[in-house]
Amino acid sequence: MAVRRFDDVTAGDTFGPTTVHVGRDTLVAYANASGDQNPIHQDEDFARSVGLPDVIAHGMWTMGAAGAVLEEWVGDGGRVVEFGTRFTSMVVVPRDGADLEVSGTVKSLDEESRRATVELTVTAEGTKALGRCLAVVALA
Repeated sequence: MAVRRFDDVTAGDTFGPTTVHVGRDTLVAYANASGDQNPIHQDEDFARSVGLPDVIAHGMWTMGAAGAVLEEWVGDGGRVVEFGTRFTSMVVVPRDGADLEVSGTVKSLDEESRRATVELTVTAEGTKALGRCLAVVALA
């Protein structure tokens, strides 16, 4: 994939929405990779017993999925120099999985550093999953 060039980007540019599907197999794989074996992410009966509607995606998996969409847009994950968010709602993952919708807007450009500040919007079932999801990327 080509690295996005500073001269080709304007404040207000948008990308997406991109759909990212999460299935329960993804949650198990993420739990194994991250070491986060909290049963609310894998065990439907346990999740319901603690008041959740079903198993839920890991917050960090959700942020990572948004980051993957950003990486695709910028063309190189190494160009993401800052990335932060607030976790605003759960991503409920029923047996047939769930879809995240990720889109981005270029909020500002810094000509001197050739960096862009990008705001990501991440929703599941029409509800914002991440809030104040901002990244700074270094453009070519």
